[in-house]
Amino acid sequence: MKTVLVVAAHTDDEALGCGGTIARHVAEGDTVYAVFMADGVTSRAEASPQDIENRNHAAEKAREILGITKNFYLGLPDNRLDSLPLIEVIQQLEPIIQQLQPAVVYTHHHGDLNVDHKITHQAVLTACRPTPNNSVREIYTFEVMSSTEWANPTCEPFIPNYFVEINDQLNIKIKALQAYLTEMREEPHSRSFSHIQHLAKHRGNAVGLEKAEAFFSIRTIRAQ
Repeated sequence: MKTVLVVAAHTDDEALGCGGTIARHVAEGDTVYAVFMADGVTSRAEASPQDIENRNHAAEKAREILGITKNFYLGLPDNRLDSLPLIEVIQQLEPIIQQLQPAVVYTHHHGDLNVDHKITHQAVLTACRPTPNNSVREIYTFEVMSSTEWANPTCEPFIPNYFVEINDQLNIKIKALQAYLTEMREEPHSRSFSHIQHLAKHRGNAVGLEKAEAFFSIRTIRAQ
């Protein structure tokens, strides 16, 4: 059994990006943890401490639905991670990785439009650099609708090369996203429930599966 860590910029990114895969890991006996880098709220006009509490409450509800063992909330400034020295962001993340010793890590695609996604990706790759004592053997990046597909496609397009079948987990992913109902949108919008379902079918059908989530494999290490 493996220890799996999802490092997301904001609460809801974990469900959007790899909710089905999280549920599959749990079903297969793995232990999953999640880290949320930014508070996800304070960049919005008239945001209040109650809004942060509500967002974190939604994340805990989604955690229970997906089967995540524990969430870690770093509370860094929302949509302003680039205002911090990168080393300070990394230093917030490294102790958690050292504590959990994950074998598998999922995080954001570096080419995403959202700046917090970019910084989170950089922090993860630095914290998970392949030193002799690092536990991480696999790193995958996921797509988050309304960020990955909205980025400049000439820079770093998301081109997946790793797919996880989620036929039995898509309904769990949708249920987790219902916990984040205020973050979802109506059609026509890429962060609508119907599009999330269509995307799972598209990613699956593209590789001969029924439903899947797509990732880019950053690193895979096979050791003794």
